[in-house]
Formats: sequence, structure tokens, C-alpha cells
Amino acid sequence: MSAQTADAVVIGAGVLGAAAAFHLARAGHRVIVLDRGAPGREGSGTTAGNLHVQAVHTRRPGQKVPLDSARFLPLQRAASDRWESVEDELDASVELRRSGGFTIAETPEQRAELIAKHAWEERAGIATEVLDGDGARTALPLLGPTVTAATWCPLDGYANPLLTTPAYLSAAVRHGAEVHPFCPVRSVERSGSGWRVTAGDLRIDAARVVDVAGPWLGEIAALAGVRLRMTPVAIQMHVTVRLPETLRHLVQHIGEGLSVKQVTAGNLLIGGGWPALRLEPGPGGRSPISLDSVVGNVAQAARVLPFVRDLRLLRAWAGPLAATPDEMPVIGEVPGAPGFLVAGGTYAFTFAPLWGETLRCLVEGEPPPVDVHDLGPGRLMEPAEPAAPYEQAR
Repeated sequence: MSAQTADAVVIGAGVLGAAAAFHLARAGHRVIVLDRGAPGREGSGTTAGNLHVQAVHTRRPGQKVPLDSARFLPLQRAASDRWESVEDELDASVELRRSGGFTIAETPEQRAELIAKHAWEERAGIATEVLDGDGARTALPLLGPTVTAATWCPLDGYANPLLTTPAYLSAAVRHGAEVHPFCPVRSVERSGSGWRVTAGDLRIDAARVVDVAGPWLGEIAALAGVRLRMTPVAIQMHVTVRLPETLRHLVQHIGEGLSVKQVTAGNLLIGGGWPALRLEPGPGGRSPISLDSVVGNVAQAARVLPFVRDLRLLRAWAGPLAATPDEMPVIGEVPGAPGFLVAGGTYAFTFAPLWGETLRCLVEGEPPPVDVHDLGPGRLMEPAEPAAPYEQAR
């Protein structure tokens, strides 16, 4: 077995792990990144790649607990600011597009929600404009007659997730990070004042462990003796055949799980958090899609954007989402486990540049760029199971 040392072991080579590795390596830390499979192939490779800057819908289909949109907004603003410099920092294109976005409403209650979120956005320093139905259709004639109001945000957009994670990892490697794919973690144990991580044929002693394993975040934490309540799910995406440039903006729904955009290749990407048939978290598992979600999500898109009715669906796929019971992100050091940090939760792609910088600050003991005191893992911790009696333990 190969023995190594590092300042930080990053477990998970998705977009959060890649961003964390980049920020840590650029700051001069010796970083080793581990992933049980190919980097960026799970949630980070199946996401829509939306950059959500204005407030998002509070519930995706099947979601039990609404997220706190007002709490999200300062984080979205800070993440938006950092996306501006991502391509320069990484010296690579991630197909970042600030196309602007419309969040639409169809009912009086949803319209009231748009007006309320507009006030929150103003307080967070996010510029949005409230439009009535006719104003929305004047700005975006593709919208259908059921749309009664919309908010416009010029900062909304998207990036290509299949380029973003590799660009972060490549930049991290240029700064000295090591990346070990297909290297599943077997154990995470205290070792002196730090941690010992065993993965594949590696044994690594490190001062810090950064658990960014997405839907498997809780499983990795459990190896370190930390029990976290996580509620991972599988959501699905739908893509149409290519068409000439038609939809230049991101379109979302304030009251229902819907996001629609046309990507650089010309395909229309339809999502919004609709659930897959079930989550298949095992190694090599692929969550099967739900036909009901295909029908519901596409019908919803065709209702608010009638031109979608004429498009042929090319394919659908499912991907895991590292959700928490309260639908809020989790980021911070685990209480009682010094040097063991976690980060994950919903909208991780939008937050990736911010969380990468935040994790670097937490590792170095510096104040993070945003207030995350209420987002720490302490709120998700479960009591430790009592130790077995000595006779049974033998």
C-alpha cells in the first residue's frame, strides 16, 4: 500500500470537489482528490448547469419541505459575482452564458410570490424587474397566454457542466493537486491530530478531510463516525432535438418545478427537479427515469412555451441530488471532528465557485466570504449509536 501525506484530502471529484481542490491548491496546499468513479459523472455530470441568481421555486415536485428563498439570495448573489471570473481563473471556456432569465407566474398567488421575492432580491442587491403578463410576452413573445406575470433578471444564465468540472480539476492539477479516479474510500479514521484515509491502494495522512461526495456525503461521513441526516434523491432532465436559435433566455416557474433553456448546441433542455423513478446510489447504478415525470415536465413546458409542442424529445436521463432534510445547503466543519469538513446540498452547481472559496477559508481558519454559520452540519447530526458491550464487541 502506498503511503502519502497531504494538507487536505478531498473526497468527491464532482463540481464541488473540483472547485475546492482548485482553491486549496492555488493557495499552496497539497491536495489529493479521490473519487470512487470517473470525475464529474454523477450529479455534476447530469445537472442542467443553470446559474440561478434570482430566487428559485421553493418546491420541486415531490419535495416535502420548501427551501428558504430569502436565505438563499445573499448566497446566490455572492456566487453570481464569482462566476464572472471563473473562466479567467481556470484559463478555460465553460460556455458561461449570461443570457438573463424570466421567472414566470400563472396564478394570483404565484404573482404575489414574484412581488415578494422581488423585494428580497432588491435587499440582496440582485436587480430584477416585475412584468405583468402582457409585458412579459412583449419581452419574450414565446410565452403562452397562461403566463400572468414574470420577473426578469439579467444575471441568470448557465454554464456547461461537462466542461466546468474538468476545467476546475485541470486547473487544480496545474497547481499541484493529485486526482485519483476509480479509487473508492474504504476508511476515514482519526490519526493523531489529523486523519488517515484509506482508498484503493492508497493510505493518506492529512490534516483536513473535505467530504464533498454528493449523494454519498453521509456515507463518507459515517466512515469517520459522523452520522448526518441526508435525503438524497434522483431527479431527471429532458432534452429535445436541436433547433435554430429560438429561446435566448432561461425560463423558470415560481410555483412549479420547471426550467427551460436552449443550450449552445441548439437543444432545448427541460428540467426543474422532477423526480426519477427511484434513486440507485450503488456503484455503477443509474437511476431509472419516470415516465410520469417525462410527461408532466414536458407538458408543463409546452403550456408556458407553446412552441415546445412541435419539438421531438431526444432523450431523458436521471441524476442524483444531494438534498438535505431542510432543503438548505450544508457546509462547514463537523462539530466534534476537527479537520473534517462537509459541503453539499441543492443548487451545488450554482454555488460551486462560492463553496470552493468558502472551504478554502474554513481550512485556513479565515472568515468565509459569506455567512454560513446556520448552514453547518451540526443541524443534521444524529446522536451516536451506543457502543456495544465489550463481550459483544469481541
